[in-house]
Amino acid sequence: MHFPHATGDTTQRAVCSATFTACAAMTRPRSCLVSPHDTPWVHCVSRCVRRAFLCGLDLTSGKDFEHRRPWVVARIKELSQVFAIDIAAYAVMSNHYHLIVHLAPQRAAAWSNEEVLSRWTQLFVGPMLVRRFLSDQRALMDTAELVRVGEFAVTLHARLGDLSWFIRLLNESISRMANNEDKCSGRFWEGRFKSQALLDEQALLAALAYVDLNPVRAGMVATPEASVHTSIHERLAGLRESTPTSALMPFDATGQTPWAIPFGLEDYVALVDWTGRQHRSGKRGAINSQLPQLLERLGLDADAFLMISGQLLKAFGSAVGAPAAMAEHCARREMKYLRGVVTARRLFGGEAM
Repeated sequence: MHFPHATGDTTQRAVCSATFTACAAMTRPRSCLVSPHDTPWVHCVSRCVRRAFLCGLDLTSGKDFEHRRPWVVARIKELSQVFAIDIAAYAVMSNHYHLIVHLAPQRAAAWSNEEVLSRWTQLFVGPMLVRRFLSDQRALMDTAELVRVGEFAVTLHARLGDLSWFIRLLNESISRMANNEDKCSGRFWEGRFKSQALLDEQALLAALAYVDLNPVRAGMVATPEASVHTSIHERLAGLRESTPTSALMPFDATGQTPWAIPFGLEDYVALVDWTGRQHRSGKRGAINSQLPQLLERLGLDADAFLMISGQLLKAFGSAVGAPAAMAEHCARREMKYLRGVVTARRLFGGEAM
C-alpha cells in the first residue's frame, strides 16, 4: 500500500493518518508476522473449528479420539524431513496443537532443483514433467520442458522454506483423515493459525517451557514425562534409552552446532521440572532456592517466568521478547503498538518503549 509523503498540507497528512489507521485495523498478512529476517524462531498454534475434538475423549459425545494424536506427531515429523523447517517443540492437545519451529529458508534456497523436486514428490505425485525429470527419461526431454521444470523448482524453493505451506499441508492431511473417519466434510481447522515471533533467547526459552508444560497445566497429566505426544516426553524417553530424537532439533549450549537450540538439555529439563512443580503446587511465592542455571544465566525473573509459563498466548501478541527486541520489531514492522510490552518488562527487564 502506498502512503503519501508527509508535507505541510493538512489534508494530505489527514489522508496519510487515516490510511495508516485503516491498515493497522486490518488483519496483518502472515509475511508481516513471520519473517526469518527478524527471527527464525516461531511459536504456532492451530485450533479446531467450533471447539471440535482433535484428540482425546469428547465428554459431550462420549467418543474417544485419542488415536488421532499419533497422526499429528507423525505428520509433523514427516514434513520436517521435507521442508527447511526444524521442530524445536510440539504438544498435541485435545482440540489444538502447539509447535515451535526454526525457519531455515536459506537451506531450501541452497538445494539443487533435483533435490527440491525429489523432496516435493515425497508428498505429492507431481506433474508428469517432474516425474520424467526425476526418472531415466530426463535425457529425452527437450529444452522447453526442462525450462518448465526449472520454473516449477523455483516455486518449490520458496514453498519448502515457508511456514504457511508447512501448516497448510499438516492441517489438510489431518483434516482429510478426521473427516473421513467422521464421515463428514467441511472445515476441521480454523482458517488462520496463530503465530508468535520469538525475538530472543529469553522468549525462546519461555515458549519452549510453555509448550512442553501444556498438558501439565491442562491437568491432563501429573508430570512432563507422562505427557505423551509432546516433545518433552520424546526427549526424556531419549535420555532414558540413550537414543537420539532425530526428528527434533538438538540442544547445544556451546554454540558449536548452529542449527541447535542454544541451551543445555540438562539445564532445560531441570527448568521444565522446576516450573511444572511450582505450577502444580500453586505456590507462586514459594520458589525453590536452587534456581535452574538457565534462569540465572539469562537474567529472567523467577516469579514472572512461572507466571508466563502458563499464559504465553494471553500475555503476548504476535511477538515475544525482551522490551528492546520488541521495540526494534515494532520499528521494523512499522507498528505503533505490540501487545505484551508490560509483561516483557516484568519478565525480561529493560527500559520502557
